[in-house]
Amino acid sequence: MPMHLIDALATTEPLSALFSDQSILQAMLMFEAALARAEARCNIIPQDAATAIVDAAQATGFDAATISKEAQLSATLGVPLVKALTERVRRKNPDAAGFVHWGATSQDVCDTALVLLLKKAEPILESDLLRLEVALHRLAEQHANTVMLGRTLLQAAGPVTFGLKAAGWLGAIHRGRKRLNNSFKETLIVQFGGATGTLAALGKDGVAVGQALARELGLTYPEAPWHTFRDRLATLLCACGVLTGSLAKMARDVSLLMQTEVGEAAERTDKSRGGSSAMPHKRNPVGCVSALAAANRIPALVSSFLSSMIQEQERAVGGWQAEWPIVAAVIQATGLDAAAMAEVAEGLSINDARMLANIEATRGAVFAERAMMLLAKKIGHAAAQKLVEDAVRKSLDQNRRLAEVLGAMPEAKQHLDPKVLRDLEVPEQYLGVADEFRKRLLNFTKEENSS
Repeated sequence: MPMHLIDALATTEPLSALFSDQSILQAMLMFEAALARAEARCNIIPQDAATAIVDAAQATGFDAATISKEAQLSATLGVPLVKALTERVRRKNPDAAGFVHWGATSQDVCDTALVLLLKKAEPILESDLLRLEVALHRLAEQHANTVMLGRTLLQAAGPVTFGLKAAGWLGAIHRGRKRLNNSFKETLIVQFGGATGTLAALGKDGVAVGQALARELGLTYPEAPWHTFRDRLATLLCACGVLTGSLAKMARDVSLLMQTEVGEAAERTDKSRGGSSAMPHKRNPVGCVSALAAANRIPALVSSFLSSMIQEQERAVGGWQAEWPIVAAVIQATGLDAAAMAEVAEGLSINDARMLANIEATRGAVFAERAMMLLAKKIGHAAAQKLVEDAVRKSLDQNRRLAEVLGAMPEAKQHLDPKVLRDLEVPEQYLGVADEFRKRLLNFTKEENSS
């Protein structure tokens, strides 16, 4: 099913199809069919009635437009859906029609349908996130020794490695995926409470029917119905928010590295990707753009869901009814974010020569900290800082290298021998424990993935 134009930059094709009218109707009908099977198994309704309901519970032939319009008269999709299903069953088996939706309430079918959609969404998200992790692991290994400028407050700082940068992205995204997985586990539960959450219409058989219903749908049976308790869904959406923040951090970094004047990284380019309608020379960071756009939407959506958690008594007035479009939008944006950054990572090219050139372009100024720490051991921190600040200023004013300037300053030359000055600006000698941190991040994600 093709995406709507307005959703072209808001979701992916699989997630667009998942939240289509046909898919939503079928999820609701799955609940009704599973409920009939469970109640027949528990001897609550006749088997032939259950069979008739199951046979009728196929989305084909249901008029989504009519159900949508009638939902505005009852403030729920459940009422017109059950009405349409009952009518379809009545045409084939009039006696069975009275057993449609037996003992359930509209929120039961709507909430469980939403959970069933989330169950299908989970592997879609997981697949792209795992692709991304594999690609980042590869980049972190390939570029273990690729030195580049660190940048703090968007200004050149001491050297790091691209391997460490990629491993940092990987660590955050991996932690986010684990949080999301745990949230999904808590959220994939059946909703079945009847009119006021007591299943009074089923007498003492309520729990047995609910457990049978959960088994039919492959969901977990909760301690009790959760009609106005939305904490599990809220936790899932918050996990999406944190994860997309980490994905967007990577997207922001990559897009900055792709700037023409930086030129240290580039997304995969071909004739159909990254072009401009006005400037043929451009190769835009389109994957990063998509990811950042998705991440920009999610915080407000998550906030809206948190606001809707304040639900009255046993059935909400407006809070619950606000949720479906919010949940769908968050899941779709998260999926787009994951898919976009997986494609970015898989096709990312690194210009290590440009990385070295950008370090060189600072004329050694980014090694000022190293010079200061070497001098501080001899003359104290305050004196060393002032001396190096003077040297950096002269380096910039006179367009000379920092090591050269220091070598001409008697105060520095007295304490720094020629070999130290020669090696002062070698980036590989001022990486600290960058590679240990890189390895620790990779080992953490590898152990977590294998456990």
